[in-house]
Amino acid sequence: FRNEGSLTSTLRTLLFFTALMITLPVGLYFSSKAYVFEGSLGMSDRDSYFYAAIVAVVTVHVVLALFVYVAWNEGSRQWREGKQD
Repeated sequence: FRNEGSLTSTLRTLLFFTALMITLPVGLYFSSKAYVFEGSLGMSDRDSYFYAAIVAVVTVHVVLALFVYVAWNEGSRQWREGKQD
C-alpha cells in the first residue's frame, strides 16, 4: 500500500509540473511582451518578441530546475523511508 501512495504522489507532482511547463512560459511570454516590453518600456514590436522569448526560455529552465529539485528530494525521502523498513 505504501507503493500506491508513492505512485500517486509522483504522478501528482508530474502533472503539476507539466501544467506549470505549459501555462507559465506561454503566459509570461504574452504578458511580458504586452505589458512590460511594449507597455512600460515602449519597445518596438520586433524587439519585444525577442525579449519576451528570452523570458519564456528562462521560465522553462526555472520550471525544469524546480522539477529536478522536487523529484530529487522526493526520491531521496522515499529511499530513506524504504531503507528504514
